[in-house]
Amino acid sequence: MARASQGLFLRGFVVTVLLCLLSSTFSPVAMADVGWEEDGWLRTALAQERLDNGDEFGCYGMPHLSWQADPGAVALECQKYITGRIDASHWGANPVSTFTPPGLTMSQHTTIAGQGFPVQGDMNGLSSTAWHTSEDSPVDDWDWFNLGRRGGSLEQIIGSKEQVQTAVEEGGLVNLYWVGRVNEASIRHDKDIAEYLDLEAQAWMTTWGEAWSYWNVHDCYEIAHSSSVVSNQTIIEFESLLTEQCTAVAPLAWNVPMTWILDVGSESVVDVRDANGTLQSLEGVKKTSEGYTHIESEHLHLSVLRGHNVSIVVNGTVDYDVVGRSQFWNNYSSAVTIAAHDTTDLFKWSKRFTDESNLVFTWLVQPRDGLGEAPWLPFLAVIITVSTITGMMYILKREGLGPFGNKNSDTGKHYGSRQSMFEAE
Repeated sequence: MARASQGLFLRGFVVTVLLCLLSSTFSPVAMADVGWEEDGWLRTALAQERLDNGDEFGCYGMPHLSWQADPGAVALECQKYITGRIDASHWGANPVSTFTPPGLTMSQHTTIAGQGFPVQGDMNGLSSTAWHTSEDSPVDDWDWFNLGRRGGSLEQIIGSKEQVQTAVEEGGLVNLYWVGRVNEASIRHDKDIAEYLDLEAQAWMTTWGEAWSYWNVHDCYEIAHSSSVVSNQTIIEFESLLTEQCTAVAPLAWNVPMTWILDVGSESVVDVRDANGTLQSLEGVKKTSEGYTHIESEHLHLSVLRGHNVSIVVNGTVDYDVVGRSQFWNNYSSAVTIAAHDTTDLFKWSKRFTDESNLVFTWLVQPRDGLGEAPWLPFLAVIITVSTITGMMYILKREGLGPFGNKNSDTGKHYGSRQSMFEAE
Protein backbone atom coordinates (compact mmCIF):
# COMPACT_ATOMS: atom_id res chain seq x y z
CA MET A 1 0.00 0.00 0.00
CA ALA A 2 2.83 2.41 0.88
CA ARG A 3 4.64 1.69 -2.36
CA ALA A 4 1.47 2.32 -4.37
CA SER A 5 1.05 5.69 -2.64
CA GLN A 6 4.67 6.55 -3.27
CA GLY A 7 4.36 5.66 -6.98
CA LEU A 8 1.20 7.72 -7.29
CA PHE A 9 2.93 10.69 -5.68
CA LEU A 10 5.93 10.39 -8.02
CA ARG A 11 3.72 10.30 -11.10
CA GLY A 12 1.75 13.31 -9.89
CA PHE A 13 4.94 15.20 -9.11
CA VAL A 14 6.42 14.54 -12.59
CA VAL A 15 3.18 15.62 -14.31
CA THR A 16 3.06 18.84 -12.26
CA VAL A 17 6.64 19.82 -13.14
CA LEU A 18 6.04 19.04 -16.83
CA LEU A 19 2.90 21.18 -16.86
CA CYS A 20 4.84 24.08 -15.33
CA LEU A 21 7.53 23.76 -17.96
CA LEU A 22 5.12 23.45 -20.87
CA SER A 23 3.03 26.40 -19.69
CA SER A 24 5.92 28.70 -20.64
CA THR A 25 5.80 27.30 -24.17
CA PHE A 26 2.07 27.22 -24.87
CA SER A 27 1.02 30.41 -23.12
CA PRO A 28 -0.38 32.96 -25.66
CA VAL A 29 1.91 35.63 -24.23
CA ALA A 30 4.94 33.39 -24.43
CA MET A 31 4.11 32.30 -27.97
CA ALA A 32 4.31 35.94 -29.05
CA ASP A 33 7.28 37.09 -26.99
CA VAL A 34 9.57 34.24 -25.94
CA GLY A 35 12.58 33.81 -28.16
CA TRP A 36 13.54 37.40 -28.88
CA GLU A 37 14.86 40.53 -27.27
CA GLU A 38 13.93 43.98 -28.56
CA ASP A 39 16.37 46.62 -29.77
CA GLY A 40 15.96 49.15 -26.96
CA TRP A 41 17.43 51.94 -29.11
CA LEU A 42 14.19 52.09 -31.11
CA ARG A 43 12.51 53.77 -28.11
CA THR A 44 15.18 56.43 -27.56
CA ALA A 45 16.17 59.87 -28.85
CA LEU A 46 18.68 58.14 -31.15
CA ALA A 47 15.83 56.69 -33.20
CA GLN A 48 14.17 60.10 -33.37
CA GLU A 49 17.43 61.57 -34.64
CA ARG A 50 17.43 59.01 -37.44
CA LEU A 51 13.85 59.99 -38.33
CA ASP A 52 14.86 63.66 -38.34
CA ASN A 53 17.72 62.72 -40.66
CA GLY A 54 15.20 61.30 -43.15
CA ASP A 55 15.61 57.57 -42.39
CA GLU A 56 12.91 54.94 -42.49
CA PHE A 57 12.18 51.90 -40.30
CA GLY A 58 10.94 48.76 -42.03
CA CYS A 59 10.78 45.04 -41.35
CA TYR A 60 13.33 42.26 -41.84
CA GLY A 61 11.70 39.38 -39.97
CA MET A 62 10.91 37.90 -36.56
CA PRO A 63 12.99 35.26 -34.76
CA HIS A 64 11.42 31.79 -34.77
CA LEU A 65 8.76 32.77 -37.33
CA SER A 66 9.21 31.64 -40.93
CA TRP A 67 8.46 33.70 -44.04
CA GLN A 68 7.95 30.46 -45.98
CA ALA A 69 5.68 28.77 -43.43
CA ASP A 70 3.46 31.74 -42.53
CA PRO A 71 4.39 35.06 -44.17
CA GLY A 72 1.24 36.72 -42.88
CA ALA A 73 2.21 35.98 -39.27
CA VAL A 74 5.74 37.30 -39.76
CA ALA A 75 4.46 40.52 -41.35
CA LEU A 76 1.84 41.03 -38.63
CA GLU A 77 4.26 40.50 -35.73
CA CYS A 78 6.90 42.69 -37.40
CA GLN A 79 4.29 45.40 -37.93
CA LYS A 80 3.46 45.28 -34.21
CA TYR A 81 7.14 45.30 -33.27
CA ILE A 82 7.82 48.52 -35.19
CA THR A 83 4.63 50.46 -34.45
CA GLY A 84 4.91 49.69 -30.73
CA ARG A 85 8.29 51.44 -30.58
CA ILE A 86 8.83 54.06 -33.29
CA ASP A 87 7.24 55.83 -36.27
CA ALA A 88 8.31 54.44 -39.61
CA SER A 89 9.23 57.81 -41.11
CA HIS A 90 9.07 61.56 -40.69
CA TRP A 91 6.31 61.44 -43.33
CA GLY A 92 4.22 58.58 -41.94
CA ALA A 93 3.86 56.50 -38.79
CA ASN A 94 2.93 53.22 -40.50
CA PRO A 95 5.76 51.00 -41.80
CA VAL A 96 5.38 50.02 -45.47
CA SER A 97 8.68 48.31 -46.37
CA THR A 98 9.95 44.82 -45.65
CA PHE A 99 12.58 42.33 -46.72
CA THR A 100 11.21 39.14 -48.28
CA PRO A 101 13.27 36.04 -49.13
CA PRO A 102 13.31 34.20 -52.48
CA GLY A 103 10.86 31.37 -53.03
CA LEU A 104 7.56 32.94 -51.96
CA THR A 105 4.55 32.77 -54.28
CA MET A 106 2.71 35.81 -55.61
CA SER A 107 -0.16 34.84 -53.29
CA GLN A 108 2.17 34.97 -50.29
CA HIS A 109 3.54 38.35 -51.36
CA THR A 110 -0.03 39.60 -51.68
CA THR A 111 -0.69 38.38 -48.12
CA ILE A 112 2.33 40.34 -46.87
CA ALA A 113 1.08 43.45 -48.68
CA GLY A 114 -2.30 42.93 -47.06
CA GLN A 115 -0.61 43.12 -43.65
CA GLY A 116 0.66 46.61 -44.51
CA PHE A 117 3.91 46.01 -46.44
CA PRO A 118 3.39 46.93 -50.13
CA VAL A 119 7.15 47.49 -50.67
CA GLN A 120 9.09 44.23 -50.63
CA GLY A 121 12.63 43.35 -51.61
CA ASP A 122 15.12 42.80 -52.62
CA MET A 123 15.89 40.36 -55.42
CA ASN A 124 13.35 37.79 -54.27
CA GLY A 125 12.88 36.20 -57.69
CA LEU A 126 9.37 37.26 -58.70
CA SER A 127 8.78 37.82 -62.40
CA SER A 128 7.27 41.25 -61.71
CA THR A 129 10.06 43.66 -60.80
CA ALA A 130 10.86 47.28 -60.07
CA TRP A 131 14.23 49.00 -60.52
CA HIS A 132 16.44 46.01 -61.27
CA THR A 133 17.79 48.23 -64.06
CA SER A 134 17.58 51.94 -64.78
CA GLU A 135 14.74 51.25 -67.23
CA ASP A 136 12.80 48.86 -64.97
CA SER A 137 10.40 51.47 -63.66
CA PRO A 138 7.31 50.09 -61.92
CA VAL A 139 4.01 50.04 -63.75
CA ASP A 140 1.71 48.23 -61.30
CA ASP A 141 1.50 47.97 -57.52
CA TRP A 142 2.78 44.38 -57.51
CA ASP A 143 5.99 45.40 -59.26
CA TRP A 144 7.03 46.73 -55.86
CA PHE A 145 6.82 43.18 -54.44
CA ASN A 146 10.25 42.58 -56.03
CA LEU A 147 12.28 45.73 -55.49
CA GLY A 148 15.67 45.34 -57.12
CA ARG A 149 19.19 45.80 -55.86
CA ARG A 150 21.36 48.15 -57.92
CA GLY A 151 24.76 49.67 -57.27
CA GLY A 152 26.07 46.81 -55.17
CA SER A 153 26.96 47.02 -51.50
CA LEU A 154 28.03 49.76 -49.12
CA GLU A 155 30.43 47.27 -47.53
CA GLN A 156 34.16 47.79 -47.78
CA ILE A 157 35.94 45.59 -50.38
CA ILE A 158 32.61 44.20 -51.64
CA GLY A 159 31.33 47.63 -52.69
CA SER A 160 32.86 49.92 -55.28
CA LYS A 161 32.55 53.66 -55.83
CA GLU A 162 32.77 53.13 -59.59
CA GLN A 163 29.84 50.68 -59.55
CA VAL A 164 27.68 53.08 -57.55
CA GLN A 165 28.65 56.06 -59.70
CA THR A 166 27.81 54.16 -62.89
CA ALA A 167 24.37 53.21 -61.55
CA VAL A 168 23.64 56.80 -60.45
CA GLU A 169 24.64 58.19 -63.84
CA GLU A 170 22.42 55.64 -65.60
CA GLY A 171 19.40 57.02 -63.74
CA GLY A 172 16.44 55.36 -62.06
CA LEU A 173 16.31 54.05 -58.50
CA VAL A 174 19.66 52.79 -57.17
CA ASN A 175 19.17 50.49 -54.19
CA LEU A 176 22.32 49.66 -52.24
CA TYR A 177 22.69 46.73 -49.87
CA TRP A 178 24.15 47.18 -46.38
CA VAL A 179 24.70 44.92 -43.38
CA GLY A 180 26.47 46.38 -40.36
CA ARG A 181 27.32 43.30 -38.30
CA VAL A 182 27.65 39.56 -38.75
CA ASN A 183 27.36 37.84 -35.36
CA GLU A 184 29.76 39.89 -33.20
CA ALA A 185 31.91 41.17 -36.05
CA SER A 186 31.41 44.74 -37.30
CA ILE A 187 31.44 45.22 -41.07
CA ARG A 188 33.27 48.32 -42.28
CA HIS A 189 31.56 50.52 -44.84
CA ASP A 190 33.31 51.88 -47.92
CA LYS A 191 34.14 55.49 -47.10
CA ASP A 192 34.73 56.37 -50.76
CA ILE A 193 31.15 55.34 -51.59
CA ALA A 194 29.77 57.24 -48.61
CA GLU A 195 31.74 60.36 -49.53
CA TYR A 196 30.64 60.17 -53.17
CA LEU A 197 26.97 59.90 -52.20
CA ASP A 198 27.25 62.59 -49.57
CA LEU A 199 29.14 65.19 -51.60
CA GLU A 200 29.23 64.39 -55.31
CA ALA A 201 26.25 62.34 -56.49
CA GLN A 202 23.51 64.36 -58.15
CA ALA A 203 20.67 62.21 -56.87
CA TRP A 204 17.71 62.15 -54.53
CA MET A 205 18.74 60.43 -51.28
CA THR A 206 15.58 58.64 -50.24
CA THR A 207 14.13 55.46 -48.70
CA TRP A 208 11.99 52.57 -49.92
CA GLY A 209 8.79 53.99 -48.45
CA GLU A 210 9.41 57.54 -49.71
CA ALA A 211 10.12 56.33 -53.26
CA TRP A 212 6.99 54.15 -53.27
CA SER A 213 4.80 56.91 -51.81
CA TYR A 214 6.09 59.37 -54.41
CA TRP A 215 5.40 56.91 -57.24
CA ASN A 216 1.87 56.25 -55.99
CA VAL A 217 0.68 59.75 -56.82
CA HIS A 218 0.70 58.83 -60.52
CA ASP A 219 -2.49 56.83 -59.94
CA CYS A 220 -4.52 59.78 -58.73
CA TYR A 221 -3.90 63.46 -58.12
CA GLU A 222 -5.67 66.77 -58.38
CA ILE A 223 -4.16 70.24 -58.42
CA ALA A 224 -5.64 73.71 -58.13
CA HIS A 225 -3.98 76.88 -59.40
CA SER A 226 -4.81 80.43 -60.36
CA SER A 227 -3.02 83.75 -60.90
CA SER A 228 -3.45 87.46 -60.40
CA VAL A 229 -1.37 90.53 -61.27
CA VAL A 230 -0.53 92.99 -58.50
CA SER A 231 1.91 95.93 -58.94
CA ASN A 232 3.39 94.44 -62.12
CA GLN A 233 3.99 91.09 -60.42
CA THR A 234 2.18 87.84 -61.16
CA ILE A 235 1.11 85.89 -58.07
CA ILE A 236 0.41 82.24 -58.76
CA GLU A 237 -1.54 80.30 -56.16
CA PHE A 238 -0.77 76.56 -56.32
CA GLU A 239 -1.97 73.56 -54.32
CA SER A 240 -1.69 69.82 -54.81
CA LEU A 241 -5.02 68.77 -53.37
CA LEU A 242 -5.36 66.15 -50.66
CA THR A 243 -8.64 64.44 -51.54
CA GLU A 244 -10.40 61.45 -50.00
CA GLN A 245 -10.83 59.88 -53.43
CA CYS A 246 -7.09 59.89 -54.13
CA THR A 247 -6.13 58.90 -50.60
CA ALA A 248 -8.37 55.85 -50.91
CA VAL A 249 -6.39 54.63 -53.94
CA ALA A 250 -3.28 54.10 -51.79
CA PRO A 251 -4.28 54.51 -48.13
CA LEU A 252 -0.89 53.32 -46.84
CA ALA A 253 1.14 55.84 -48.87
CA TRP A 254 2.72 58.71 -46.94
CA ASN A 255 2.12 62.33 -47.82
CA VAL A 256 5.61 63.17 -49.10
CA PRO A 257 6.48 66.38 -51.01
CA MET A 258 5.71 66.10 -54.73
CA THR A 259 7.77 68.04 -57.25
CA TRP A 260 5.69 69.91 -59.82
CA ILE A 261 7.22 71.54 -62.89
CA LEU A 262 5.92 75.01 -63.72
CA ASP A 263 6.80 77.04 -66.79
CA VAL A 264 6.93 80.67 -65.63
CA GLY A 265 8.73 82.02 -68.69
CA SER A 266 11.98 83.92 -68.50
CA GLU A 267 10.93 86.29 -65.74
CA SER A 268 12.58 86.25 -62.32
CA VAL A 269 10.95 84.38 -59.45
CA VAL A 270 10.85 86.86 -56.57
CA ASP A 271 9.44 84.65 -53.83
CA VAL A 272 7.82 81.29 -53.09
CA ARG A 273 5.96 81.45 -49.82
CA ASP A 274 3.23 80.01 -47.66
CA ALA A 275 1.41 81.35 -44.63
CA ASN A 276 4.55 80.96 -42.51
CA GLY A 277 7.00 82.71 -44.82
CA THR A 278 9.39 81.94 -47.66
CA LEU A 279 10.05 78.30 -48.55
CA GLN A 280 13.65 77.13 -48.70
CA SER A 281 15.65 76.93 -51.90
CA LEU A 282 16.29 73.29 -52.78
CA GLU A 283 19.24 73.93 -55.08
CA GLY A 284 21.81 71.28 -54.13
CA VAL A 285 19.50 69.72 -51.49
CA LYS A 286 19.35 65.90 -51.71
CA LYS A 287 16.98 64.88 -48.90
CA THR A 288 13.20 65.07 -49.13
CA SER A 289 11.73 68.39 -48.01
CA GLU A 290 9.44 71.18 -49.14
CA GLY A 291 10.82 74.07 -51.16
CA TYR A 292 11.65 75.09 -54.71
CA THR A 293 14.43 75.18 -57.27
CA HIS A 294 14.59 77.79 -60.02
CA ILE A 295 17.47 78.38 -62.37
CA GLU A 296 17.22 81.33 -64.75
CA SER A 297 15.69 80.46 -68.13
CA GLU A 298 14.57 77.06 -66.80
CA HIS A 299 11.38 75.76 -65.23
CA LEU A 300 10.42 76.23 -61.59
CA HIS A 301 10.50 72.98 -59.62
CA LEU A 302 8.07 73.26 -56.75
CA SER A 303 8.15 70.52 -54.06
CA VAL A 304 5.16 70.63 -51.71
CA LEU A 305 2.99 68.34 -49.65
CA ARG A 306 -0.53 67.63 -50.80
CA GLY A 307 -2.91 70.01 -49.09
CA HIS A 308 -0.32 72.77 -48.77
CA ASN A 309 -1.11 76.00 -50.62
CA VAL A 310 1.80 78.18 -51.74
CA SER A 311 2.14 81.51 -53.54
CA ILE A 312 4.70 82.05 -56.30
CA VAL A 313 5.62 85.68 -57.00
CA VAL A 314 7.06 86.37 -60.46
CA ASN A 315 8.12 89.73 -61.92
CA GLY A 316 6.00 91.03 -64.78
CA THR A 317 2.87 89.63 -66.36
CA VAL A 318 3.36 85.91 -66.95
CA ASP A 319 1.37 83.27 -68.81
CA TYR A 320 2.43 80.27 -66.75
CA ASP A 321 1.79 76.58 -67.32
CA VAL A 322 1.86 73.52 -65.04
CA VAL A 323 3.93 71.09 -67.09
CA GLY A 324 3.45 68.09 -64.80
CA ARG A 325 5.11 66.08 -62.06
CA SER A 326 8.76 65.03 -62.19
CA GLN A 327 9.71 61.35 -62.00
CA PHE A 328 11.77 61.90 -58.85
CA TRP A 329 11.71 64.55 -56.13
CA ASN A 330 13.36 67.89 -56.98
CA ASN A 331 13.50 66.76 -60.63
CA TYR A 332 16.51 64.48 -60.07
CA SER A 333 17.01 61.80 -62.71
CA SER A 334 18.38 59.34 -60.11
CA ALA A 335 17.34 58.30 -56.61
CA VAL A 336 19.42 56.33 -54.10
CA THR A 337 18.27 54.14 -51.22
CA ILE A 338 20.45 52.22 -48.76
CA ALA A 339 18.72 49.17 -47.28
CA ALA A 340 20.26 48.14 -43.94
CA HIS A 341 19.34 44.46 -43.74
CA ASP A 342 18.87 42.51 -40.50
CA THR A 343 19.26 45.54 -38.21
CA THR A 344 19.22 44.33 -34.60
CA ASP A 345 21.20 47.13 -32.92
CA LEU A 346 20.43 50.61 -34.24
CA PHE A 347 23.18 52.31 -32.24
CA LYS A 348 26.04 50.09 -33.42
CA TRP A 349 24.82 50.19 -37.01
CA SER A 350 24.14 53.93 -37.34
CA LYS A 351 26.78 55.67 -35.21
CA ARG A 352 29.43 55.52 -37.96
CA PHE A 353 27.29 57.62 -40.33
CA THR A 354 26.69 60.68 -38.17
CA ASP A 355 29.14 62.75 -40.26
CA GLU A 356 27.57 61.84 -43.64
CA SER A 357 24.65 64.28 -43.43
CA ASN A 358 23.15 63.42 -46.83
CA LEU A 359 22.99 59.64 -46.36
CA VAL A 360 19.60 58.22 -45.44
CA PHE A 361 18.83 54.58 -44.62
CA THR A 362 15.96 52.16 -44.79
CA TRP A 363 16.57 50.24 -41.54
CA LEU A 364 15.07 46.76 -41.96
CA VAL A 365 14.79 45.84 -38.29
CA GLN A 366 14.15 42.68 -36.35
CA PRO A 367 14.58 41.70 -32.69
CA ARG A 368 17.59 39.75 -31.48
CA ASP A 369 17.35 36.11 -30.48
CA GLY A 370 17.07 35.96 -26.72
CA LEU A 371 14.85 35.67 -23.68
CA GLY A 372 11.37 37.01 -24.16
CA GLU A 373 9.55 39.83 -22.44
CA ALA A 374 6.96 37.86 -20.42
CA PRO A 375 7.24 39.31 -16.89
CA TRP A 376 5.98 36.16 -15.19
CA LEU A 377 8.75 33.87 -16.49
CA PRO A 378 11.13 34.53 -13.54
CA PHE A 379 8.33 33.61 -11.10
CA LEU A 380 7.64 30.44 -13.05
CA ALA A 381 11.32 29.49 -12.75
CA VAL A 382 11.20 30.02 -8.98
CA ILE A 383 8.04 27.88 -8.67
CA ILE A 384 9.59 25.04 -10.68
CA THR A 385 12.80 25.18 -8.64
CA VAL A 386 11.00 25.16 -5.28
CA SER A 387 8.65 22.38 -6.40
CA THR A 388 11.54 20.24 -7.59
CA ILE A 389 13.54 20.65 -4.35
CA THR A 390 10.49 20.03 -2.16
CA GLY A 391 9.53 16.90 -4.10
CA MET A 392 13.03 15.49 -3.95
CA MET A 393 13.31 16.14 -0.21
CA TYR A 394 10.01 14.33 0.32
CA ILE A 395 11.20 11.33 -1.65
CA LEU A 396 14.48 11.23 0.30
CA LYS A 397 12.56 11.37 3.57
CA ARG A 398 10.38 8.44 2.52
CA GLU A 399 13.56 6.49 1.72
CA GLY A 400 15.07 7.36 5.09
CA LEU A 401 17.84 9.34 3.44
CA GLY A 402 19.03 12.94 3.61
CA PRO A 403 18.63 15.45 6.45
CA PHE A 404 14.98 14.45 7.04
CA GLY A 405 15.60 10.69 7.06
CA ASN A 406 15.52 8.36 10.13
CA LYS A 407 18.59 9.52 12.05
CA ASN A 408 18.34 6.65 14.66
CA SER A 409 18.68 3.83 12.19
CA ASP A 410 21.98 2.31 11.16
CA THR A 411 22.45 0.45 7.92
CA GLY A 412 21.35 -2.92 9.30
CA LYS A 413 18.28 -1.56 11.05
CA HIS A 414 17.27 0.43 7.97
CA TYR A 415 17.57 -2.67 5.79
CA GLY A 416 15.65 -4.69 8.30
CA SER A 417 12.85 -2.17 8.51
CA ARG A 418 12.47 -2.15 4.70
CA GLN A 419 12.49 -5.98 4.66
CA SER A 420 9.78 -6.05 7.32
CA MET A 421 7.75 -3.53 5.29
CA PHE A 422 7.90 -5.70 2.19
CA GLU A 423 6.93 -8.83 4.16
CA ALA A 424 4.00 -6.99 5.65
CA GLU A 425 2.78 -6.15 2.20
